[in-house]
Amino acid sequence: MVPIEHHLHSTYSLPLVLLSIAVAVFSAFVSLDISSRLKYAERVSRIRWVSAGALSLGLGIWAMHFIGMLAFHLEADVSYHIGIVIASIIPAIVSSGFAFYIVSRQTARPRDLVISAVFISIGIVSMHYVGMEAMQMNAVLTFDPFMWLLSAVVAFVASLVGLYLLFSLPDVSRFHWRKLVCSLLIGLAVSGMHYIGMGAAEFTPLATPQVLTGFSMDSTLLAFWIGGSVTTLFVLMLISLRNEKQLERQSIELETKFQSVIESANDAIIVADAERRIVQWNHGAERLFGYAASEVLGESITLIMPERFKVAHEQGMKRYRETREANVIGRTVELVGLRKDGTEFPFEMSLGTWETEKGLFFSSIIRDISERKQIEEQINDLVYLDTLTGLPNRRLFNDRLDALLSQGSESTFSLFYIDLDNFKVINDRFGHSSGDVFLRQVTDRLLTTITKSDTLARLGGDEFVILSPNTGSNLAAHRAQQITNALNQPFLLESEDVFTSLSIGISLYPSDGRTAGDLLKNADIAMYRAKEDGKNGFQFFTKDMNESVARKSQLAMALRKGIGRGEFSIHYQPQVHLETEVLIGVEALVRWTHPELGMISPAEFIPIAEETGSIHRLGEYVLNEACRQNKAWQDAGVEPFRVAVNISALQFAQKDLPDIVSQALEASGLAPEYLELELTETVIQSAQSAIETMEELVALGVHLSIDDFGTGYSSLSYLKLFPIDTLKIDQHFTKNIETDSKDAALVKTIIRMAHELGLNVIAEGVETKAQVAFLKAEDCNQAQGYYYNKPMPAEELDSFLYPYKKSV
Repeated sequence: MVPIEHHLHSTYSLPLVLLSIAVAVFSAFVSLDISSRLKYAERVSRIRWVSAGALSLGLGIWAMHFIGMLAFHLEADVSYHIGIVIASIIPAIVSSGFAFYIVSRQTARPRDLVISAVFISIGIVSMHYVGMEAMQMNAVLTFDPFMWLLSAVVAFVASLVGLYLLFSLPDVSRFHWRKLVCSLLIGLAVSGMHYIGMGAAEFTPLATPQVLTGFSMDSTLLAFWIGGSVTTLFVLMLISLRNEKQLERQSIELETKFQSVIESANDAIIVADAERRIVQWNHGAERLFGYAASEVLGESITLIMPERFKVAHEQGMKRYRETREANVIGRTVELVGLRKDGTEFPFEMSLGTWETEKGLFFSSIIRDISERKQIEEQINDLVYLDTLTGLPNRRLFNDRLDALLSQGSESTFSLFYIDLDNFKVINDRFGHSSGDVFLRQVTDRLLTTITKSDTLARLGGDEFVILSPNTGSNLAAHRAQQITNALNQPFLLESEDVFTSLSIGISLYPSDGRTAGDLLKNADIAMYRAKEDGKNGFQFFTKDMNESVARKSQLAMALRKGIGRGEFSIHYQPQVHLETEVLIGVEALVRWTHPELGMISPAEFIPIAEETGSIHRLGEYVLNEACRQNKAWQDAGVEPFRVAVNISALQFAQKDLPDIVSQALEASGLAPEYLELELTETVIQSAQSAIETMEELVALGVHLSIDDFGTGYSSLSYLKLFPIDTLKIDQHFTKNIETDSKDAALVKTIIRMAHELGLNVIAEGVETKAQVAFLKAEDCNQAQGYYYNKPMPAEELDSFLYPYKKSV
């Protein structure tokens, strides 16, 4: 068709022009909101926000363009090709998508922005001029080259400004003036490009009009419909964006609070991914393990595990990945950690897991339990260890004994029941504090005699037990002798040598019992038999010992009652001067006549009295009765002589012994020089302590003698330290004078030594004339025994004393 040479005139609808600019500004505002999301979005979220931004900006530019075209009025009718109109949207969205892709990159350079602006401006110009091609009218459309170029330049500048603002505008909340100004600039720039481009268009009417087939309707109505639709869409997007941002702010706030809680926690909180790389490490972890977060983030969690646990960790992780069976997850477990300095420590860990689009994660809450473990060990020590010696106590010993018994009769073992022979004397003499020190020394000595498989325990007081696995009778006897020998050497207590011995009872499993109770009871019975046999030794349990224990128990109960019932009496054995055979004294010996059991030997009931504590009451009875009887003889006209009374170790350890002796003398009226107290070597083994008591007794005026000399453990040095008058040679040496040359030599030595020290010597157990002759030849001072007379009641001694008195 041939166009007419003049151009058609055009006008604009001001309301639609304003509407187009408003749409451009509003779309820019929405786009700016979306662009602020791109800086913090990741992966799927970034793709979503790039798409939303491209749609909002592209649709906004297109809507502004289309409304602007609808605001344009020619003198001729205009319709629009719907396909081209729709196609013109594509360059707008594509170019906008490119813009948002650039915005989503954190490292965009100025050159990148310029290149991107070129491509985006091409897209916008293409959208504009493709859209204009959709116009169908009876006119030929041409463009002024200068104005066309100017529109392209404006499009480039608008694109560059828009990219810069999208990239650099900070994320400001709600309706901020900076965001509004930026929106106005972008909207006006895009609108300016559009209307400059429209100004470049020239419409030349056709000479022959044609029928228009494109889409045509009221332009104002269509413009407002498009504007309203796009604005509604933008409003919905804006509301969605605001809601998203509000949720994000809440999420950030919660995350901040959560992070604050994590960082302020004293416990270590560690998060690792599926590859066991550490992704979170709080201050508690820094304090606990010694690593700063920068040192461990991205490193394997095995960094804090001791080498010996890493294989088990790998196996556990593999099993969980394959089966998803949680053996540890959701539970609190105790493990061992490795600090940066290489030290290990126990910790308690609670492990949790979760899975997101990023993969599987594990969270660990770790607490140092070193202090708790120490407390548990201390409590365990209190429960299972003896507080004085540190040895296993009765509870732990029973546990280990039960463990051996649970193995059945396939294994054999020995149980040694040990009791110190004179600990009460030491305890009473030196005090309980020193007694505790002594027990610790004994413990150290006993520990040198056991093997690694043995259990040495303290049951209480001075009682110890040894549990020795795989030990038969022969080895048990050898071990018992080793233990006995170990305690024969003196102990140093308060700068003094102290001697002790022990008695050991042995029971064997399974021959002597199959239960813990039977084995302990039978070993205890055997131990008491060892004491009865002279102490400082050991005995194996035998079945006939049960009868002995039953009798011993019976006597212990009867003994207490017997003192009050008058079942005890005193027999007296004369003591004579060997050279003149003149009576110089008597020894008071206690006798017990039980109404049912008859006469009971002192060798049987005296140890029981000492063990049960009845010896104190019995000893006072003997002392008072002997003093009373001696005074009665004197009052009857008998020439005065001394009465000797045995003082047991427990009596001598009494602090008030001098007072008890003084009261007995005062009650009877006997002069103190006629009372002699016989002491055994074992009761005076502590020189300094014994001296104090003996000096108090000597101050009363009584005489002191050492009984059974040569059978104890004390040093001979006490003979020059103690204020004693007499040594009594033990009857064992006296009886063997004729048959044992060594005993005879010992007797000679004792006599000579006593004389050198100015001490009187008396031999007990004299039974033959030959013994008397030997003693006289060695210049022994006195003697007593069956050769002269047996012990007799006071009334029998009266008849002995009368003719003897006449001969004095």
